[in-house]
Amino acid sequence: MIMRQSLEEFEANHLSPYAAKSRESRGRAHAEAEHPYRTAFQRDRDRVIHTTAFRRLEYKTQVFVNYEGDYYRTRLTHSIETAQIARTMARALGLNEDLTEAISLAHDLGHTPFGHSGELALHELMQAHGGFNHNSQSLRIVEQLERRYTSFPGLNLTWEVREGIVKHVTEYDAADAAGYDADKRASLEAQLVNAADEIAYTTHDLDDGLRSDLIRPNDLGDMRIWAQTLEALAVRPDDFTDVTRHQVVRYLINLEVSDVIQSVDSRLQELNIRSPADVHAAPCNLVGFSATMQSLNRELKGFLLERLYRHHRVMRMQVKAQRMIRQLFEAYLSEPRQLPLEVQARFADEGPERVVCDYIAGMTDRFAIQEYQSLFDPAVRG
Repeated sequence: MIMRQSLEEFEANHLSPYAAKSRESRGRAHAEAEHPYRTAFQRDRDRVIHTTAFRRLEYKTQVFVNYEGDYYRTRLTHSIETAQIARTMARALGLNEDLTEAISLAHDLGHTPFGHSGELALHELMQAHGGFNHNSQSLRIVEQLERRYTSFPGLNLTWEVREGIVKHVTEYDAADAAGYDADKRASLEAQLVNAADEIAYTTHDLDDGLRSDLIRPNDLGDMRIWAQTLEALAVRPDDFTDVTRHQVVRYLINLEVSDVIQSVDSRLQELNIRSPADVHAAPCNLVGFSATMQSLNRELKGFLLERLYRHHRVMRMQVKAQRMIRQLFEAYLSEPRQLPLEVQARFADEGPERVVCDYIAGMTDRFAIQEYQSLFDPAVRG
């Protein structure tokens, strides 16, 4: 058998000097005995996968609500795709793949139903009570809300995974890392997840937009990265098939992943990074695109914002979603006895607004719609 000590020794001897090592973890909030044949970060990854919150991601919106089709991304498939991209980059750079995967799979646990529109609605409703942010909610889930152990709340994950969750930052995500060395850079593994998340949602949202016909190949003609990709693959926009779409998306992912790997390697050498401590003390984040790729990718994201995320079909669903969430929130607060007894029981300790917010944030799209119908449609039995 390959025991934990052998795996830890392998990390020490084969990973890059600036990689996080599981035996050097800052530990867990509640003391636990080590596992005989899994490292600390492997256990964290496994605990995330077995959560209720992770399973619910299957029915939470990425761009398209679940009932729009079986082939569009959900928060679950997005999380898995992010983990795959992040692990590829971690392996190429000699970083800790288990830590990278654990953070990747946990990074969206706190997302609301209906994607960012649901998050915006809850944040507005909670303005007077601390607001709402899905990164903070992901941390709240793994530290408090998941109940799987008799001796402590949450999952009791290592400090490094929790830091990676709370320091998750992209152009559309902000981080509040209070209590997690907010003045220091995140681990390289956590920074890789930030980049992998951006690569995954940009390329895969483009894929779903093309599949849905909300975006047509000819619409993208003015973008440099699109023109570069079609030229490299010898593809014409007027001869676009499902297989062509897969080729294009695959090429884009590889292009961006390769750029990040090369850019990170260059920055590590330029700044003489030799240890995790050097990473935390670095003057800037070390993971990111080159200046050229950053410009190309920003152009693609701008296109997706205007042509997909603000498409009238997507906007109509977003407006409906925000209306549903606002009305659910108000209905539960006006008459808390509509909530399950175990939810009502938390009011005294945490306050009704935060408890209701937790309950709604944990809903899937499907359950939120069913609950809305149950509360507001007299023809639907509650």
